[in-house]
Amino acid sequence: MKKIITISREYGSGGHSIAKMTAEKLGVPFYDSEIIDMAAKDSGLSPDFIKQNEQNISSGWLYTLLLGASYAAPGTTSVATNHNAAMTTLPLADQVFNAQRNVIIELAKKGPCVIVGRCADYILRHCEDINRDELLNVFVYAPLADKVQRAIEQKGLNPATAEKEVKLIDKRRANHYNTFTERTWGNRIHYDLLLNSSLLGLEKSAELIVELVKRT
Repeated sequence: MKKIITISREYGSGGHSIAKMTAEKLGVPFYDSEIIDMAAKDSGLSPDFIKQNEQNISSGWLYTLLLGASYAAPGTTSVATNHNAAMTTLPLADQVFNAQRNVIIELAKKGPCVIVGRCADYILRHCEDINRDELLNVFVYAPLADKVQRAIEQKGLNPATAEKEVKLIDKRRANHYNTFTERTWGNRIHYDLLLNSSLLGLEKSAELIVELVKRT
């Protein structure tokens, strides 16, 4: 049975809601923005700093980061992590990624849960402490018109600029993911399930994920 579900999503696709409903139906913890506060507490960075920088482009030293090694570069600042006794010198965006990465791994190690975004699919698939057979990676998408309408109705976007904003946010998410993982955001080969939320609606999309979890 799949125990850890990661849900990546396009902006306005309803992925957050689907993930939350999935967690409720499975009776497991749900993590999205909560990761910001946990990462702040764990790393010493402020929640506002993490929120403002979590989707910034990094310097691209992902493999050094994942290996837990220290490195230095001009213009970087130092940050200590609870998982590395040494002081690690990282660019600002990498500090945020590393803090969230540590939290995501610890949450997954605790037991079944649903985690939204933040490259969790990649982080956990490459973590030796996580059984890949217990990991289900989902990508939620939807037609642009549906995403724009949902963003207007639920997120309060200005109808005149909503389409532009939706595209911009998705581009930012893609750039962040592609930079840190050296993969392509939304590429089907990296996910176990790609789900068009407009096909079944949010509730039934969550039910589909739950059924898949129980059958695998």
